[in-house]
Amino acid sequence: MEGASEISGGFLRNYTEVPSGLQGRFAMSTSEDIAQPLLERPKRADARRNYDKVLAAAREAFAEGGESTALEEIARRAEVGIGTLYRHFPNRQALLEALYVDEVEEVCRSAAQFDGEEPWEALTGWLERFVAYLATKRALAAEMLNYVDRDAEVFKASRAALFGAGEPLLTRAQEAGVVRPDVEIAELIQMVMGIAKIPAADPKQTEHIIRIAVDGLRYRPDA
Repeated sequence: MEGASEISGGFLRNYTEVPSGLQGRFAMSTSEDIAQPLLERPKRADARRNYDKVLAAAREAFAEGGESTALEEIARRAEVGIGTLYRHFPNRQALLEALYVDEVEEVCRSAAQFDGEEPWEALTGWLERFVAYLATKRALAAEMLNYVDRDAEVFKASRAALFGAGEPLLTRAQEAGVVRPDVEIAELIQMVMGIAKIPAADPKQTEHIIRIAVDGLRYRPDA
């Protein structure tokens, strides 16, 4: 696995393999084609419906029961047989990774929703969506670490996709002169992720800290 990929400028290059039951389902994610999905889903309509039903049931079940949730329970919630679940997800790790990547794809797609906004509002609006995503993925990522390490290809590919989705918004804001020019998307995402991990009894406190930090991105000409 060492050397299978390289992150340069925030984007994954030469991404060809992943160490799990999802091997072969991942597609390359680049800045030129960020809309391309990370996962290849079933093409047949009935198989796609079952695939999506299992993912939806898994998302709900993991949110409620975490690691204690059995795959049989997920199949029951999805109203499919356990054999159908295993055809799409040969093991628990494959299901966890698919669910994780599905959420990454959703937050990446959301960047397009801000195309018509002013550059500053577009960037901060997407960052708010990204913060909401961070709040929901922690438990899922924690369980995935039972199977893969922090440098696994699934995390690298997901990070590259997030960089690719956010970078055009950052660049547009910089070109409009509303964001300081010495910020890179990787730094911005790392900043937001770091703040989101700060323990806080009230989520609104975390949101307030993030707003303060993001406001520091504004371009201010030297006096």
